[in-house]
Amino acid sequence: MSTFKKNLLQFTHFGMGSGDDELGKLLAINYLKTINEKDDLPSFITFYNEGVKFICTGSPAIEILKVLEEKGVKLIACKTCLKHFDLMDKVETGIVGTMVEIVEIQGMVDKVINL
Repeated sequence: MSTFKKNLLQFTHFGMGSGDDELGKLLAINYLKTINEKDDLPSFITFYNEGVKFICTGSPAIEILKVLEEKGVKLIACKTCLKHFDLMDKVETGIVGTMVEIVEIQGMVDKVINL
């Protein structure tokens, strides 16, 4: 069994799955809370496209993401995406990164999990 620590989680939507937006946000929050309960946390979570909204002011997941960051999970949001959605000044947790950094992280991990 592989360790979850060697995985990268990627949020590319402001929720999980497709269909009902509110359900998608609820699923994402539940997923993050479940991850938080593991001893074996992922090393990285990246956010791009609408996924960057998770690390910004008003996000329903901001508190759990702050906890995960405090536990050592590195949160990286796409700078281009934040600029596109005019959210650069709304980032509350994690760091602003480039696509180059995200690609480098993808190459370092054993598995990429798209949510």
